[in-house]
Amino acid sequence: MSPLNSFLRGIRVLDLSRYVPGPLASLLFADMGAEVVKIEPSFGDDLQGLGPRGPDGRPVFYESINAGKAVLQLDLKKAADKEVLLELVSTADVLIEGFRPGAMKRLGLDYKSLEAVNPRLIYCAINGYGATGPMALAAGHDNNYLALAGVLHRNGISDPIFFDPPISDTSGSLFAAIAILGALHGRARTGRGCEIDLALADVAMPLQLLQVAAVGATGHVPGREETYLNSGAAYYRVYRTRDGRHIALGAVEPKFWRAFCEAAERTEWILRQSEPTPQKDLILKVGAYFASLTLAECVTRFDGIDCCVSPVLDLGEAIDTPHVRHRGLVRRDASGDLQALFPAVVGGAPPCIREKLRSVSADEARAAFAAGRNSDQGGAK
Repeated sequence: MSPLNSFLRGIRVLDLSRYVPGPLASLLFADMGAEVVKIEPSFGDDLQGLGPRGPDGRPVFYESINAGKAVLQLDLKKAADKEVLLELVSTADVLIEGFRPGAMKRLGLDYKSLEAVNPRLIYCAINGYGATGPMALAAGHDNNYLALAGVLHRNGISDPIFFDPPISDTSGSLFAAIAILGALHGRARTGRGCEIDLALADVAMPLQLLQVAAVGATGHVPGREETYLNSGAAYYRVYRTRDGRHIALGAVEPKFWRAFCEAAERTEWILRQSEPTPQKDLILKVGAYFASLTLAECVTRFDGIDCCVSPVLDLGEAIDTPHVRHRGLVRRDASGDLQALFPAVVGGAPPCIREKLRSVSADEARAAFAAGRNSDQGGAK
C-alpha cells in the first residue's frame, strides 16, 4: 500500500453531493484512506445518466468519480432514514453536501442541527453561488461561473471558449478538500468542527490572483489578445503544423526563448521577445515557421532542446506517453477500467488502484464508521 492511502485512515466522510464538485472532493479523501459513505436517494446520483457506458452498461463517469466509496441509499424525507443519517453523523468527521441553500435546513439537517448531534463535525456545503448574497438561489454551471468571473472574456482567440475539464467545478473540489483538511487540523487544537460555505462561482477569482492584482494596480482590463497567457505573445502560444496538428510553445523565460530561436535557426527573433503584446508580426512569423513543419518534424527538431516545446496530444496519446507510464498515475484496475489516480508519488510509491464503488446497507455503513473510530488515526472522539 502507498503511504498516501494511509494519510486519512480513521477519518469518516459522509458525502451527500452529486455530479462532480463534491464527489471529486470526497474521492480525494478516499484516495488518502478515509472511509467515505456516499448518501444517495433511491434514484441514485444524476451523474449516472451522463457520459459513456462500459461494455456491460455501467455508467463510466459515475463509477470513476465514486470508486473506493460505499454508497447508501436513503430517503431523507422519511423519519427512519433520517435517523440513520443522524446516527452516522454522530461519529462522522466530515459531511459534504451540494444542495441549494436552504434545502438541508428544510430537512432539519443543516449545520446548526447537526452541530448539536456532533460538535466535532466539519460541514462543507458546495454550491453555485454560496449560502448568502444576491445570487444564492440562482442556478448555474461551470460556463456560467467562468463567464461571470471574467475568465471567459479573455480566453479564446476570436470568441470566448469553454474549458474541459470544467475549471470551477474541479477547482471547487480542490479548494473544498484543502479547506476541510485545514479544518481537521484546526479541530485537533480546538476540539470543535465548523461550517464551510464554498461557492463554485467564487473559486475562479483566486485562480486569477495575478490578473486581479494587475487590474487593481493599473486600472486596465486586458483584452483577449493582450495577455501572454492567452496567445498575445509569440513565445507562449499554440501553433498549427503543416499536417494539421498543433505544437505548444511556452518559452517564457529568456533563456528558453533564446534556445528555441537558436534551434529554429531564427536568431533574429531573440531580441523581439519583449515587444508589446499582442505581438502580431512575430506571431505570424513563428506561425509560418511551424506551418512549414509536420508535428513529427517539430518533435525531432526540438528533441533534447530545453525550450518548452511540446506536441499537442489527444488524450489517448497523452495516456500512452513514457512520462505518464513511468509515473504510474494512470493505470487499469483488475477489471480493465482505466483510472486517473491521485497525482502524488509518496515515498517513491504511486497511489494504489482504487477499489470499485460498493453498495452498503445501513448496518454496513454503521459498521464501517465504527471501524474507523477504532482505527489508528483516532477520528472523531
